Amino acid sequence: MTESESIAYDVVVLGAGPVGENVADRARAAGLSTAIVESELIGGECSYWACMPSKALLRPVLARADARRVPGLSQAVQGPLDVGAVLAHRDYFTSNWKDDGQVRWLDGIGADIYRGHGRLAGPRKVTVEGPDGERHVLTARHAVAVSTGTRAVVPDLPGIAEVKPWTSREATSAHAVPGRLVVVGGGVVGVEMATAWQAFGSQVTVLVRGKGLLPRMEPFAGELVAEALTEAGADVRTGTSVEAVTREGTTVVVTTSAGDRIEADEILFATGRAPRTDDLGLETVGLEPGSWLSVDDSCRVTGSDWLYAVGDVNHRALLTHQGKYQARIAGAAIAARAAGVPLLETDPWGAHAATADHAAVPQVVFTAPEAAAVGLSLAEAEQAGHRVRAVDVDLSSVAGAGLYGEGYRGRARMIVDLDTETLRGVTFVGPGVGEMLHSATIAVVGEVPVSRLWHAVPAYPTVSEVWLRLLEAYRDV
Repeated sequence: MTESESIAYDVVVLGAGPVGENVADRARAAGLSTAIVESELIGGECSYWACMPSKALLRPVLARADARRVPGLSQAVQGPLDVGAVLAHRDYFTSNWKDDGQVRWLDGIGADIYRGHGRLAGPRKVTVEGPDGERHVLTARHAVAVSTGTRAVVPDLPGIAEVKPWTSREATSAHAVPGRLVVVGGGVVGVEMATAWQAFGSQVTVLVRGKGLLPRMEPFAGELVAEALTEAGADVRTGTSVEAVTREGTTVVVTTSAGDRIEADEILFATGRAPRTDDLGLETVGLEPGSWLSVDDSCRVTGSDWLYAVGDVNHRALLTHQGKYQARIAGAAIAARAAGVPLLETDPWGAHAATADHAAVPQVVFTAPEAAAVGLSLAEAEQAGHRVRAVDVDLSSVAGAGLYGEGYRGRARMIVDLDTETLRGVTFVGPGVGEMLHSATIAVVGEVPVSRLWHAVPAYPTVSEVWLRLLEAYRDV
């Protein structure tokens, strides 16, 4: 192995996914020299195995579901999807798992790319073992930012190694439709992939250990999604865990806690994520390998004045858009500290505080129907000690919903803080509601009083008129 002399940069970023790229971008925009290290594809999990391929798979599924509700169009879209075309479109959005475009972008901002496995080797020091055996030593004058993300967790079950289960990576990159697919887990990955592969022709069975789907959202979100999956032909079983799995020839055999035997062609485990920190050299700076990295609101690791953890790896909000938000905050904080700014803006909603991680995380689940939420659920608000009231409206009561499609089903809820008369959270479930979420995000982040929201007039006849119905329901009680 050959080793280069130590090269100094202002900032060294470990992980070139969307989060790491944005840290590098903010550092370069501030005039700081920046190196970024990546062991796989530049662009990371989101670009090749998560957000982009999964949404490319789901878009035709949701578009067909919407079209089937529209008189004059529904009869034209009763046939099966062209799965080959869908998969080809997915491949296009992943750039066929090539990262040339992402490399050009990083080159364009002036960041130096190091291919290979990066590890901390003490304070402000990173070693990179390259694919051809070369070894680089990088030092950071101001900051090292860990943006290595997470990996899928597969439970240690009898027979799991022989089964070769799918994780989110295989589920989003597969090139053939399994005749039968078991999905273990009722979170976002589980329900989205169940929605997609059921629509492509798989017979899907969803096994959920808990009481329902989407446990981090309002209960009605999971209920409506479960109803739709069942109507589409999926078998959704709650209160059920997997006890063992085996592969008999080409068949996967699943034994459940209820004693049932389920046969399938593939099994997807969507049962959680773990931080990619187990082989990162954390022990050289006094941290536990394999652990989540605790940070303050500027994303600086607790107890350090140079180490940052940005994105999924800090376990604050495991979402690409939230990680990119953290990257903008962390980048601004790194630049300010490098410039010697004596006092950063770390108060809530300040330029150097990722406040939204606590108060206003938005998320869309691209199922049919979609589920979209921002801020706190009713249970979360009550657990936090807020004095709140939930206001619910049936989305089908809005004129725009009826025009959107026949048989529209959905629900909206806003959580009102009774002491401030502002919104703590909003949830929408229904076809097309994902594009409505940003209005709710602005209301929550802006702490817009209900009295002012009364003057935000929704256009008629749109589904967004549900805002008026929510406000009317709040005032009428």
